[in-house]
Amino acid sequence: MKPSCPVQDRTHKKDTRHHNHGGGNGGGSAASAAAAAAPPALPPFLFFALLLATLFTLFMLFSPSPLTIKRDLQQDGSSASIRHQQDCDLYRGHWVPDFRASSYTNSSCATIPDSKNCFRHGRIDTDFLNWRWKPDGCELPRFDPRAFLGMVRGKTLAFVGDSVARNHMESLLCLLSQEETPVDVFKDSEDRFRTWYFRRHEFTLKILWSKFLVMANEEVINGSSTGTFSLNLDEVDGEWAQEVPTVDIAVVSSAHWFFRKLYLYEQKRLVGCVYCNEPNVTSYGPEHAVRMSFRAALDHINGCSRRTTTLLRTFSPAHFENGTWDTGGACARTGPYEEGEIDLGGSEWGFRKVQMEEMERAKVVGRERGKRFGAVDVTRAMLMRPDGHPGEHWGNKWMRGYNDCVHWCLPGPIDVWNDFLMAALRLEGGMNS
Repeated sequence: MKPSCPVQDRTHKKDTRHHNHGGGNGGGSAASAAAAAAPPALPPFLFFALLLATLFTLFMLFSPSPLTIKRDLQQDGSSASIRHQQDCDLYRGHWVPDFRASSYTNSSCATIPDSKNCFRHGRIDTDFLNWRWKPDGCELPRFDPRAFLGMVRGKTLAFVGDSVARNHMESLLCLLSQEETPVDVFKDSEDRFRTWYFRRHEFTLKILWSKFLVMANEEVINGSSTGTFSLNLDEVDGEWAQEVPTVDIAVVSSAHWFFRKLYLYEQKRLVGCVYCNEPNVTSYGPEHAVRMSFRAALDHINGCSRRTTTLLRTFSPAHFENGTWDTGGACARTGPYEEGEIDLGGSEWGFRKVQMEEMERAKVVGRERGKRFGAVDVTRAMLMRPDGHPGEHWGNKWMRGYNDCVHWCLPGPIDVWNDFLMAALRLEGGMNS
């Protein structure tokens, strides 16, 4: 049975602070002014010097300051900045050197999970932190935790997806904790569903775990997991789906679990498979399974009565070299690629393509229902960052000798995802602080 979406209306408290400004009036004696002696005439050169100084002072006081414009563009998210971003593709650009310190460190953020705390586990180089994403033709505003918390006051934001979705949530949690310390209010027995609460802003942040977004069952032989899954492409995973009526903003993602043998079902009937090459079974690439899983997930959100703003975070590439994760593959680079060094014809870009197509499809349907859909399109930017993964510095004592080239160090390049997220909420979600 498909999860239902009951109406769960909620009234969010708004910031109703009022600011009163007062002032005083001063007066002078006209008679005294009239009685004052007229000053002697000024020499011409001194008169013109005083005139120029007065004009310059008036110009600085009443004309737009270039410093203020730059600050607004980079941080404030002013209406002019938002209009400029609408005419600019924030996701097409390159990485440029930036030696400003990260907004947090592995000392100032208490919630960094051990497996993403790369410096704790021996990573020495820090150059991978000294880059920022520069869109072609505009600037990407840097994440502002105070402004973000103002935007989401009284709301619930949920990341829906796998461990990379959680990695994204953990980055956001670190950034926001520099403004307000969150309270850990819920953790399930497997630490896959987690909820944090920011009391001062009445903001709830969740991770809703799902490997495939749809219902999936792993094949077990003689009590051992095989890594082969059966997916019901027309039935969403109820564990996350049942939470949708409580969510104001959903960031949906998944993909890494699709690189394996999969049997695909619709209406309980086998319709194909991925990586199986079996007779009388239609063979599909993993892109098809990704497409149908996202279609089911976004259709479910569109079918719910709540006007959830949904952002699809596109595929985040891995960077294994000289092997796969289980055959000695590693990721030891210490700097980003140039755009000419990345492959826009590989499976990563193929995943991103079908995800964007499904988002656009859902947007058309959602528009008629008062829903908003958009993308946090990280694929191109992250294809260029082979240096941002934990690699060998992830401290997993059960998997010594294996490298993590899928997830991202904290702090690290993944933090730009929240620059993108904040911009997307302003542009696609119509939100402002």
